[in-house]
Amino acid sequence: MFFALSQILDFFLTPSNVLLLALLATLAFWVMKIRKLAAALGIVSILGLALAAWSPLGPFALGVLENRFPRTALPEDVAGIIMLGGAVDTHISFDRDTIVLNEAGERIVETRMLAARYPEAQIFLSGGGGHLSNDGSLTESELARHALISSGVAAERLLMEELSRNTCENARETAAALAGRASGTWILVTSAGHMPRAVACFRTTNLTVVPYPVDYRTKSAGGTWPGTASNGLSTTDLAAHEWVGLLSYRLAGFTEETFPSPRD
Repeated sequence: MFFALSQILDFFLTPSNVLLLALLATLAFWVMKIRKLAAALGIVSILGLALAAWSPLGPFALGVLENRFPRTALPEDVAGIIMLGGAVDTHISFDRDTIVLNEAGERIVETRMLAARYPEAQIFLSGGGGHLSNDGSLTESELARHALISSGVAAERLLMEELSRNTCENARETAAALAGRASGTWILVTSAGHMPRAVACFRTTNLTVVPYPVDYRTKSAGGTWPGTASNGLSTTDLAAHEWVGLLSYRLAGFTEETFPSPRD
């Protein structure tokens, strides 16, 4: 129920969607000759689009998330490496019969590098289909498994779960699947902007994880001009998605911290 509701709300809480819907409402009000409301809503919508597309607001909001868990020195020995799903496009991969990485594909690249650094460590892949309907697509974990095996990782090192559809389900299903292997330290690999939400979820389990953020989208100094409208809108949408996710998980009782911080 929560997953289906979150997918619907995500559409209506994405800034670019909200602003475009407001512009359509502006047109409707104008046709209905409600001209004052149409003019006011149109001005607000256009200014909002300009702000989201061309201002440093989106990069700044995402940069705060990405800077929350800076990379630290990794331990010499680890129990394993956990990579969260989100690095592949399951629909296009299924349709094209090939592995298609998306903007977060660095998760797989960095996991492969960590696998070489820790040759004895287990690698756990967490991620199901993540869709409201089942169209026969392979899961995120299965596609990531194929990619890692193709890059030289031994199949016997790879464990996975294919049930999770969101970040807190990633944490719960991973902890349940590892069960007796849960002791020791695990490196958690996910996008830097997603790391605060991931850490908040994993802290509700019995797994001890070391955050290893990858897939940075902003500079360390903070907000910068996005350069193009498309880049600005996508960055603003991504930042909003993560901030709303942090708040909604806390309100739903899935996490114990709204904005977790590093621990010594």
